[in-house]
Amino acid sequence: MSAEALPSSGDAPVAKTCDAGGMAEIHRLWRRGFGEGPDLVRGVRTADVPHADAVGEHLATLSSTLHSHHEAEDSNLWDKLEQRAPACAVHVERMKAQHAEMLVHLTALDEALPSWRRSALESDASAVLAALDGVNAALEAHLPDEEANIVPVMETVITQKEVEWFAEHGRATTPKGQTWNVVGAIVNSQPDPDEYLKRDFPAPFRLIWKLIGRPKYEKNRAVLEGR
Repeated sequence: MSAEALPSSGDAPVAKTCDAGGMAEIHRLWRRGFGEGPDLVRGVRTADVPHADAVGEHLATLSSTLHSHHEAEDSNLWDKLEQRAPACAVHVERMKAQHAEMLVHLTALDEALPSWRRSALESDASAVLAALDGVNAALEAHLPDEEANIVPVMETVITQKEVEWFAEHGRATTPKGQTWNVVGAIVNSQPDPDEYLKRDFPAPFRLIWKLIGRPKYEKNRAVLEGR
């Protein structure tokens, strides 16, 4: 059952109150990041602890950002949607259940990573891979559902200032030392990274990204991929 942003009379489209397109953009970070996670883990040679630690930190960062995103929605979105768009309540309840399911798999990943980062042994990697399978299955169910049934409602009842709060929250809760890696992962998960940069970031930031951020991101990618 998809949520449709239509007025009760059906005479005219409902005016948009915000642009929530950033939801799909940030979702691409986790689709791509967790999606390649199993290959990154399998690419670590047995007992190569530095490589395992780098990949483990990358996965821990992804987990942290997804935890933060879901906590923000749980605390600052669902109640607003239920109050302002009561017909969306059925979708909100499903989102809450999907978040609870995702939390099980993210917690399993968080618990499995430290041992593997210290040992780089296949026995520890198996727990990480099992957790990633769960995370990816949960993402496959949750993200398209949210984009189809929550975002259209957001764009009729949530203000632009309220939407921007989520971006600010995401920036504020990015793990220390991981800002450029996260920015790079977001940018490079978009269909057209250059167009995304030009549209969403001011020129001064793009220059800093070119001179400082991108080289740091690319260096980290080389480590992750064992190059």
